Amino acid sequence: MGKVKPRLIGDTEVEEKQKKEQKEKAMEKKMLKKKDEKNVEDVVGVGHDRPSSEAIVEKVEKKEKKPAKKAVIKVSSKGKKYLEAKKMVDSNKLYSFKEAIAILKMMKLVKFDQSVELHFVVDETGLKGEVELPFSTGKIVRVKIADDTVLSDLEKGKIEFDVLVTHPSFMPKLAKFAKVLGPKGLMPNPKAGTVSTKPEDVVKRFEKGMLRWKTEAKFPLVHQMIGKISFEEKNLVANAEKFLDAVGKAHIQSAFIKTTMSPSVKIELNK
Repeated sequence: MGKVKPRLIGDTEVEEKQKKEQKEKAMEKKMLKKKDEKNVEDVVGVGHDRPSSEAIVEKVEKKEKKPAKKAVIKVSSKGKKYLEAKKMVDSNKLYSFKEAIAILKMMKLVKFDQSVELHFVVDETGLKGEVELPFSTGKIVRVKIADDTVLSDLEKGKIEFDVLVTHPSFMPKLAKFAKVLGPKGLMPNPKAGTVSTKPEDVVKRFEKGMLRWKTEAKFPLVHQMIGKISFEEKNLVANAEKFLDAVGKAHIQSAFIKTTMSPSVKIELNK
C-alpha cells in the first residue's frame, strides 16, 4: 500500500482559501495584461506593420509619463509705442507718399535715425533694374573697380565692396570668382552696367546714388531703402516716386512704406 497523507481538521478550509487567493491573483494579472495591451494599441495602433518591441515599450512609457500640459500665456510681441503708432494708421485707407511720410515722421518709436523703406508686391519674380534717385539715401555705397588688389582680396575670401565695376578686358580674370560673386549679386554684368570701357564714369554714377534693384529670388517682392526719416519730407517723396516709376506701376500690385521699426502704411498707386 502506498502512503496515505494524513489530513488534519481544518486542512480543507486552508486549501479553499489558497485556491481563492490564486484565482484572485490570476484575475489581477489578466486585467493588468489587458491594460498594457490597450496602452500599446493606443500608441502604435493595430495591424501588421508594428515597430520593434523596444520602440513600443519606449512609446508606452512616454505615454504613461506624459506630463500635464502647462497653461500658455500669450504676450504681445509689440511694445506700447508700436501699438500707439499703429493707431495713427487707418488700415482701410490708402495714402499718398506725402501723407504717409508725414505720419511716419510723427511716430516717435526709437532714438536712432531710422531708414525709410519701400516694399512692393509685384506681378512676377525676376524683375530687376537700376535707377538714379534725385536725392541721397544716406547709405554709403562702396564701389570698386576690379584690379589685381581686388583679385588678391577675393583669393583670401575678402569682399569689401557693394558694387564691383570692371573693364571688359578684365572679365576673364574674374571668371574664376563667378560662383562666389554671382549668388551675392556682385558679379559685373553688362546688363547691369557694371562692365564698361569707362569704369571710372560708372563708379561716379553709383557714388551719386544710382541703385540696382531686383525681386527676391523666390518671391515677387521688392524692398528698397530710400532715405532716413530725418531727411526733408519733399526729398523722401521725390525718391519714393522715382523708385516707383523705375519698377513700374503696371508691375506693382500693392505698395507699402515704413521705417525700420514702424508699422507699414499702404500707398495709393493711382495718384
